[in-house]
This record gives sequence, structure tokens and C-alpha cells, in this order.
Amino acid sequence: MKNQIIEILNGIRPEFDFGAETNFISQGMLDSFDLITLVTELDESFKISIDGTDILPENFETVDAIEALLKKNGATE
Repeated sequence: MKNQIIEILNGIRPEFDFGAETNFISQGMLDSFDLITLVTELDESFKISIDGTDILPENFETVDAIEALLKKNGATE
């Protein structure tokens, strides 16, 4: 699942290394438009629907945070 998340992130912002554990939001790697694109890509790729109340910066700060959000919304590996 982590590799697929990183692939999606690299597709959105190829200029960054999303494999490194860093805060994507505070480091400026993802902005609000990127988050909308990311949510759409994650929904389609994992066949889930991320609830609007879950679209919070802390849920997209790291690959681990994104993975936890996906699992909370029913995604499987």
C-alpha cells in the first residue's frame, strides 16, 4: 500500500521525494489543490470514498498518515 501511495504522490508532485518521512504539508510539498487531487486519486485507486471530515492536513502529512486514513476508510492492501 505504501508503494502505491508514493507512486500517486510522485504522479502529483514528481519533483519531491515522498519516500522520506517528512511532513509533506509543513515542508510545502503539498498544497490545498494537491490535496484535492490526492483525495481523488486515492479514492479511485483504492475504490473507497474519503469522507470530507477526514480531509485534514494531519491526515496527509506522511505516507503513514495517508495509509492510516485509507485503512480507516476501508482500503485493503
